[in-house]
Amino acid sequence: MLMKRSRGPEVYVFEMKDRIYICHTYYHVYVSFLKELNLPREKRGGASLILSRLSNNFERLKERVESTGLFEAVFEYDEKRDTAFPQLARYRRDSGNLAVNLWNRILFTRKFARALAPDVPVDLREYGDIYVYCDSDPIGFYLNQYRIPYHALEDGLNCLKNYDAARYDNRGHFGLKAFLSNTCNLIFIQNGYGKYCLDMEVNDISLLKYPCPKYIQQSRRELTDRLTQEDRDLILKAFVRDLEGLKRQIRESEGVGDKILILTDPLCTLEIRERIFRDIIRQFSGEGKVFLKPHPRDELDYRALFPEYPQFDPTMPMEMLNFFPGLHFRKVVGVLTEIKSLQIADELVRLGEDFMDRYEDPLVHRQNEQI
Repeated sequence: MLMKRSRGPEVYVFEMKDRIYICHTYYHVYVSFLKELNLPREKRGGASLILSRLSNNFERLKERVESTGLFEAVFEYDEKRDTAFPQLARYRRDSGNLAVNLWNRILFTRKFARALAPDVPVDLREYGDIYVYCDSDPIGFYLNQYRIPYHALEDGLNCLKNYDAARYDNRGHFGLKAFLSNTCNLIFIQNGYGKYCLDMEVNDISLLKYPCPKYIQQSRRELTDRLTQEDRDLILKAFVRDLEGLKRQIRESEGVGDKILILTDPLCTLEIRERIFRDIIRQFSGEGKVFLKPHPRDELDYRALFPEYPQFDPTMPMEMLNFFPGLHFRKVVGVLTEIKSLQIADELVRLGEDFMDRYEDPLVHRQNEQI
């Protein structure tokens, strides 16, 4: 919060900072770039960015983002799960009684937010607009308990279509729980049901089975289509660790003939995940030369396990492959990833839930069917 003192008697004027994005994944950072680059040039440069290391190792992304000059400041945040606070475990136990469970949840919500407060890297009340991807993560509890209004954004492209986490996590008496969250602020429910969530931005409302009055639509494709080549180069500078190497890899692939791109997902255990992608490679390798694009959060070592297949930098969101005009595939194959945003293939194949039923209990990946 900036302070200016006038001449004469001490008078302090507090100025709000523009906006801040709280990101948990590379995709979140990518969308933040899209949103900033869609602003008029005179409004750019006033935003800040927080990189939460809760579930992601952002390696040296902070310094690469800073080098673009698009953001005023970039902070790293050691966000903690509730398991980091053993004193909260008692409030998470299922007593078998709805009233007792709700009371414990009210206590948990308050105490968890207080435990989180010391680690939040900035005073979020200083910002005019706060954008939070995946407010189901601990920061959502903090914002609501400290009564700080914010804008929520979907965690991944069309992610609520297959997994409406708010309704799945609160099965049974959802209406009561939503009232306690959205109206009373006694508990917290993510994705548009928190009292201090102003709105929830999604890519395509028409795909969502369950409505929420706070949903607003902002097509990611529209944001991307408005980018200039200069804007795209700026994004690549931030995300690609070896841009010249990537361009060389793409040039070398142009004369290969039919190419198949397989997108990985952080699915199941590492052992089962390896089996899944060995099966997928076996299934599609007869159609062309296979290329792999590991998911940014996929910890399987594909370079060690599949050294014979060319691989793209895992830290680069898949949508950025659209930025290379010479890159084209006969087919792109994904498992549960929404791949309709890719414009680099003759055919897009999403294997989906039926495919995953072969490898794990369907209850694990068919969440919306259990609401």
